[in-house]
Amino acid sequence: MPTRRTVLGAAAAAGAAAALTNLTTAGTARAGTDADRKTAARDNIRAVDTGMRGNYDTLRANLTKHLGPVIIVNNDMVGGTYHLVDNGTVLERIRPVDEVFELAKSIAHTPLGIYSICAPYLDPKNIPASQAKYIDPHDLAMVAFTGPKDTGWTMPLQAFANTLDAARATLEEAGLPADLHDSCAFILDHAHDYIADTIRTREFDMKSFEAFSSAVYPSIRTNMYWSSKVQIQGVGNLLTRWRKQVGDDAWSGLYVVVLSLWTTYELNQNSIIIKNYMNQDMAGSHLIDLMTAQTPADPVAVALDNLARIVQDNIAAEMVFAADQTTADALKGRQDLLSTEILRLLGSGATASGAAALTKGQTNQLVCPFHNRSAATPALV
Repeated sequence: MPTRRTVLGAAAAAGAAAALTNLTTAGTARAGTDADRKTAARDNIRAVDTGMRGNYDTLRANLTKHLGPVIIVNNDMVGGTYHLVDNGTVLERIRPVDEVFELAKSIAHTPLGIYSICAPYLDPKNIPASQAKYIDPHDLAMVAFTGPKDTGWTMPLQAFANTLDAARATLEEAGLPADLHDSCAFILDHAHDYIADTIRTREFDMKSFEAFSSAVYPSIRTNMYWSSKVQIQGVGNLLTRWRKQVGDDAWSGLYVVVLSLWTTYELNQNSIIIKNYMNQDMAGSHLIDLMTAQTPADPVAVALDNLARIVQDNIAAEMVFAADQTTADALKGRQDLLSTEILRLLGSGATASGAAALTKGQTNQLVCPFHNRSAATPALV
């Protein structure tokens, strides 16, 4: 039978448990609230950048409709497809380079075609002494992923030989200049003999291939000469005509965007030619070599999108970083805004190695990024 004491004791225990539970719950709720507030506060901070990027993208999209004059070049297999753009509209699209460009390069690519078939079957441990200091063994091991014991290269190599033989059989009818015809014939004839010997012996190695490629190299140089010659002529004639069409005043502010894969990105053939026809005072900033991961489906859209970023950043740089010319220059160029600070934090060694990339006194930024526009620190040239 329960007594007053046992009932009161049970009630007290229940009350104490409830009080403890409430205390624990309140503490958990408070901690949860603090965490939620922190998350909300950080989300609010992130929203600033999200809002900026939205506005930036809107400006960029609208600006593309007002860009001009712009020449956009897709650095393709036929010497370049050129687009003349004004106010975001393509006025003309043309491939100005004679077909000889493509034909000469096609035959010159013969050794590369053979290499591409047979490279996986090389012996990664057999590097000629003459090449030892030039070939990275690790790279070779990755390329020679099948190895020399397999002869799976024979059928595709014979198929490529058939393609080469068909080109040789009709070469006379192609109407090529005499010396270009002769160089193409030499390459194709020697390729035929080399492939026949290689398939007969079932042996492909670096030394024999280099003997073949060295033998045809002078003829490849002749093909390179003709490709270069007709490209210079075609591009030069087009740019001369477009300059008259646009007018000298507009031409002085011309932007050119050349889209290329990484392998042709530096000293691009089209860029070299075009630069000679631009306002030389502007070419350094208005001739833009744009590297792409692959040939874009819409080179005009890609080029205008990137050019809009460049143009709007040119103005933003001076307005946003009015207190620091160094940081303004970084925003206007390809340098990451955090680069100098990262170099400083990594230490003197990293800073020294990266100093050659800094211009216009960017080491000033290491002092203060916002109050040194007129700082007296000597510039790096």
